[in-house]
Amino acid sequence: MNRHTLQKRFAAGDSGWCLRANRWGERGRSRSYFAAVSRLGDGVFWYTLMGVLIVLDGLDGLAASAHLAATGVIALTLYKLLKRWTRRPRPFASDRRIHAWVAPLDEFSFPSGHTLHAVAFSIVGMAHYPMLAWVLVPFTASVAASRVVLGLHYPSDVLAATVIGSGLAGVSLWMVPGVTLF
Repeated sequence: MNRHTLQKRFAAGDSGWCLRANRWGERGRSRSYFAAVSRLGDGVFWYTLMGVLIVLDGLDGLAASAHLAATGVIALTLYKLLKRWTRRPRPFASDRRIHAWVAPLDEFSFPSGHTLHAVAFSIVGMAHYPMLAWVLVPFTASVAASRVVLGLHYPSDVLAATVIGSGLAGVSLWMVPGVTLF
């Protein structure tokens, strides 16, 4: 099998999974849940978390929030560069059967910025406050799923963003002495 055939098969599988997930958005409750999670993942959840950490934990919370903010700035820069470079159309723009259940924040699909940020923030946040895992892990998984269900990203966009966000968080943790995930 040649490279072109493999690429076509991968793209068809990616679209197929996206279409199946997108059908969950046809259900009112599912769409409402994933739209709300996606909206919180725009930044509201993370900014609130940073504020709460500062209020509840003073200077340690401020240090953790500064770490999260610095990681977020790098994630934003990286994701914008990748979007401009890849210029992958969003699923709903490529396949009429896929619906955008909410308006996208920008034109392109790869990688999922919401997922990239959620993964990076969650890993850094759990390194500072391991007890937050019970909130951060399910929220991040919901953000990632929301992007596909809402027709805004392919599963491969979310998977790539997970890898990139994990790598970014790992580098971020390596650079800050005394903060480790495990």
